[in-house]
Amino acid sequence: MTSKEFFADNLQVKIYPTRESMGQAAAIDAAECLREMLEKKPTINAIFAAAPSQNEFLASLAEQDVEWARINAFHMDEYIGINSDAPQAFGNFLRRAIFDKVPFRSVHYLNGSIAPEEACENYTQLLKEYPTDVVFMGIGENGHIAFNDPHVADFNDAAWVKVVDLDNKCRMQQVNDGCFASLDDVPTHAMTLTIPALMAASRHFCIVPAATKAEAVKATIEGDVSEICPASILRRKPGAILYLDNDSSKLL
Repeated sequence: MTSKEFFADNLQVKIYPTRESMGQAAAIDAAECLREMLEKKPTINAIFAAAPSQNEFLASLAEQDVEWARINAFHMDEYIGINSDAPQAFGNFLRRAIFDKVPFRSVHYLNGSIAPEEACENYTQLLKEYPTDVVFMGIGENGHIAFNDPHVADFNDAAWVKVVDLDNKCRMQQVNDGCFASLDDVPTHAMTLTIPALMAASRHFCIVPAATKAEAVKATIEGDVSEICPASILRRKPGAILYLDNDSSKLL
């Protein structure tokens, strides 16, 4: 049960007592959305975020009754310059968290082993071949969505997938999350789906637990809709839902 529910412009916000109850509620809602979409289309396409903030949601989602064999899966970003078998690679995170747990129709990985520009072009073509229906996402400590940090975010980006440099707050989040031992270990560049690519979907489920995200959540909901806080674009999207716990919502 939510402790609070309201709208910020078009964005529906749901607050739960714990990250476990938040993740489970988001998974139940997401599964219902997937089932409704599959009643209208033979196959659908979904994009997933890779981050510890998604752990509870993805674990619960994998247990839901969904015809996974009719869903094509994608992810939204990948480091450049990281070994393909590194546990921190986002494709590997999602493989462990959900891609290997349910029988998707197909899983398409951002290829970090080829030239980044070529990988971006290949993934752009895939996204256009398989138009996105739903995005499962989070918000970074700096307000980013995917790796669209404020200094590279563009609500009107002409690209769908691009190479970006990561700001220090974004990189430090990876240390805070326990993914890397120190800032020096975190890659400085990545490939990311752009904001227009993410917003092309009709539904967005944004799962954001933890006190470390409280400032970003406040900026998303109460600040201006601008690239200063890239996640604020969600307030322009009917059908978007933001799931919070008591910690991430504490500054609202």
